[in-house]
Amino acid sequence: MRLFNKKAIILVAAVLTVFLLAASAAQKKYQFMFLESALSTVFAPIEYVMSKVGYGFRAISTSTQQLINAYNENEILRGENAQLRQDVVAVNEIAAENARLQNLLNYKNGTPQFKYVVAAVIARDPSQWTNIIMINRGIADGIRKDMPVVNPQGLVGSVSQVFEHTAKIQLILDPRSAVGAIVQRPESRVAAIVEGNKDSKNSFAPRMVNIARDADVVKDDKILTSGFGGIYPKGLLIGDVVDVVNEEGGLLKYAVLKPAVDFDKLEEVMVIVQSTEPPPAVPGVSPANKADTKKGAEAVGGTKGR
Repeated sequence: MRLFNKKAIILVAAVLTVFLLAASAAQKKYQFMFLESALSTVFAPIEYVMSKVGYGFRAISTSTQQLINAYNENEILRGENAQLRQDVVAVNEIAAENARLQNLLNYKNGTPQFKYVVAAVIARDPSQWTNIIMINRGIADGIRKDMPVVNPQGLVGSVSQVFEHTAKIQLILDPRSAVGAIVQRPESRVAAIVEGNKDSKNSFAPRMVNIARDADVVKDDKILTSGFGGIYPKGLLIGDVVDVVNEEGGLLKYAVLKPAVDFDKLEEVMVIVQSTEPPPAVPGVSPANKADTKKGAEAVGGTKGR
């Protein structure tokens, strides 16, 4: 009987122990779950904020890198664009130069009676813009004083000073210049002198002077070199008559010309170093302008402005 009681007591004690351990474990689990829930509730906003901050930093970092990449690409494109613009300018300049040189070549081929030296305009005196230009050819290239200078448009001037590798050209706009000229129109053929305009306001409008009042010179007449004087060969275009003015108190008049050459855009010229054309015979001129024509021919030959 006693043995049975002992076993029963031990069994009950064991059951109670298991129950207590189970209850304790359940209580701890409940406490842990409660604590976990409480901590989760407390830290959830912080975790949310931290998550948003982290995402923001990642987004900022990504955006910053994208901006840096875009900036670098933009700089590369800017450089390429600038280079392309320079290339376009260079190509256009080459095309313009080729067009000018082609015009020079065509003019040269169309005037086989002349031998030319092509030269580039390298300088202009600001104080004498309409008077003198400098070219990059000189004695070494066969250039000599008083040689005529032209471009495909017409007469430019003549060599006034020459150096080893450069030369100065006196333009027909220079008031000191004088060119023997003749009206191209067959029924006129009036001969006179073209000189630069002394009026600084009309420096680009040379005048054909010493024309008899009754001479047949009218607006739109084309004026060519007459060949008198020994410097300029005959037949070079000087310009067109834009106005004819009677001088006060005299028997003469003068014609205002628009030059054939655009002197503001001179970049290349051609120096006539040799001509196979003989000097022209002096045509019959009216008594009223015969003396003036002789005087002009002498001026062209170097007695005026030389």
